[in-house]
Amino acid sequence: MSDSLRIHVADHPLVAHKLTTLRDARTDSPTFRRLADELVTLLAYEATRDIRVERVAVTTPVSPAMGVKLADPRPLVVPILRAGLGMLDGMQRLLPTAEVGFLGMVRDEETLEVSTYADRMPHDISGRQVFALDPMLATGGTLVDAIDLLLSRGATDVTAICLLAAPEGLARLREAFDDRDVRVTVVTAGLDERLNEKGYIVPGLGDAGDRLYGVA
Repeated sequence: MSDSLRIHVADHPLVAHKLTTLRDARTDSPTFRRLADELVTLLAYEATRDIRVERVAVTTPVSPAMGVKLADPRPLVVPILRAGLGMLDGMQRLLPTAEVGFLGMVRDEETLEVSTYADRMPHDISGRQVFALDPMLATGGTLVDAIDLLLSRGATDVTAICLLAAPEGLARLREAFDDRDVRVTVVTAGLDERLNEKGYIVPGLGDAGDRLYGVA
């Protein structure tokens, strides 16, 4: 595997516990939203392990001390609509000073092709670490297109946070980015078996957007 694509599957009992409840078809939307929010905060802890910091001096009630603060420019968090919105609060809880951009992408259920319908992001994100939020890394088409757009605006370090991933999606990311001079990381709560004929992750947890917000 090239250094340009890194995969991290979170190995923690709390992650496994929350993911199991998310998978359960009996879990209702309010519970699903709460658990997804909690799970994202755990994944964000892993995803920000290499976040850029700079040293800073502070004065405690006892004496001076050296510490760190987040380096400039500030990180950018990009939820991919609509399901990525269900991950934003959990990410902001851990990284409240980050800026937020929004990217709306939709997959045609028949052709599996991806199109962009909303783009509220800075035009120049050079030098910024970017965290893309997309619950399901299935075929990889949406995430590849999203990362391509981020790279076209100057990003060179993109971390995708996903609740679940499929081998086919990871393979597509590897094919798209392994030979490019960029750093792409995927942090996920679970790596599942495969995709079915409709492009859904198996065993998965169903359609994350529908389970978060209903079928409207």
